Order: sequence, then C-alpha cells, then structure tokens
Amino acid sequence: MVIVYFFIAHYFLSIFCQTFFLHRYGAHHMFKMNKFWERFFHLLTYVAQGSSYLNPRAYALLHRQHHAYSDTPRDPHTPTLYGNVFTMMWATKKRYQAICERTAEVDSSMTKEHFPEWPLLDKIGLNRMSSISWVVFYVVFYAVFATAPWQWLLLPVQILMGPVHGAIVNWCGHKYGYRNFKVSDESRNTLIFDFVTFGELFQNNHHRFGTDPNFAQRWFEIDPTYVIIRCLSALRIVELPSKKLTAAAEIGIPVGFAEAKKA
Repeated sequence: MVIVYFFIAHYFLSIFCQTFFLHRYGAHHMFKMNKFWERFFHLLTYVAQGSSYLNPRAYALLHRQHHAYSDTPRDPHTPTLYGNVFTMMWATKKRYQAICERTAEVDSSMTKEHFPEWPLLDKIGLNRMSSISWVVFYVVFYAVFATAPWQWLLLPVQILMGPVHGAIVNWCGHKYGYRNFKVSDESRNTLIFDFVTFGELFQNNHHRFGTDPNFAQRWFEIDPTYVIIRCLSALRIVELPSKKLTAAAEIGIPVGFAEAKKA
C-alpha cells in the first residue's frame, strides 16, 4: 500500500502546486506573496512535479494565451481543434517547448504582468538530466515498495504527472459538464464538487471571472484551493486583494494585484 499512498500524495501535491502556484499566482497573479514564500512554493512545485516540472514563466505565458484566444485556432490547448486528447497535448507540448526556448512569438501584453522566475532552479528543472534523475528515483521507489504487478501501472502517470493534470483540465473543462455563464468559448464546469483537480474543473466559472481566486461561484460548488488560499491569507503567507475584480472576466491578461487593490 506504500505505492498507493505515495501516488495519492504525489497526485494531490502536484495538482495543488499547479493550480495554486503556476495557475492562480503565476499566470493570473490573483494574490501576492513575498519573495521568500514565492521561492518556497517555486521549489515545492519543482519537487512535487519532479520529472514533469512545468516552468512557471512558460506556463504563465501559455495560459495567458489560452485565455486571450480561448477555443480559437490560436489557443494552445483546446479540444475543439483536435480529435483526441493526445494530439491536443502534443501540440501543447510543442508550443510550451518553444516558449521555454524563447523561440515562440509572444505578444508583449502577455509579459507585462509578474510571473515567477528563478533562473537557477528553472535551469535545473528544464535540464533533461533532472527529469531522468526523477524518473530513476520513481523506478527505484517502486522497485523497493511495490507489492503487486498492477501497482507499476501507476508509474507512467507519476512520471508525466504535470501533463496528465493539464490534459484532464484542458480537455474535460472545455468539453464536458454544465455552464453557469454564457462566455465566448466552450468552457464548462465538469464537476460539482471538484476535489479531483482542486477546483481546476470549474473552467466556465474561471473563464467568466478570470481574476477571481475562488473558482466556485454557486452555493453547491466547492473550490478546495480557495479554502487553502484563505487559510494562507489568515496566516499572512499570501495577501488577497481587498476586493475581487470581475471587470476583466473574459480577458486573458490578468489585470494584476495592484489594479485589483484599487477597485
């Protein structure tokens, strides 16, 4: 059972880092934190995602493009253009890689807002040997603790944990579920109680209110990550805007923390 516990812990820690740090903080800057805590969660994201570490700068720019061009040919990941999730994610990988290598054209408006950068850690995270080292660690861990052949089926998911979460959210969140709001894209809320992706599958809500850190909008919807953010705010680890901004709901570029505080 050690493998199962390890997998569950890895799954939820990874999805938390993706939605809390990469998405809500890095891409949208929905809240503020000082440099120490930014570096802490940056390092935690590297450890949590391991072999599938996603560079915060590249993630932020890719995600801002997704909001600006949602479900159009310029969207880096939309199920409306692909027959299956694998071709969508392969196209996303190529766009992401080009941003990492700084060979992709990125509108200057996408880079104006803050995103986390840690040159040394990001250099390590993007290095192939780093990914291979994490894969070796996972394989050795399974070799030591696996007690049944079926447990090895979990290993590929752990190796590709970041892209797996991205595939679930970007495919399901624009293909299956219900819509609370009429927006210009195909975003949907896939789950009513979204503990599977810590609130990420409230995509319709998020695309309607792009700067709101709470992805749940109706009384029966629960966003676990927002609950954690409120706790971190009470501990003064993060700082939330004094008022939530909804004016820039359908705009891909985050309006920023400073503007939100003035609202």
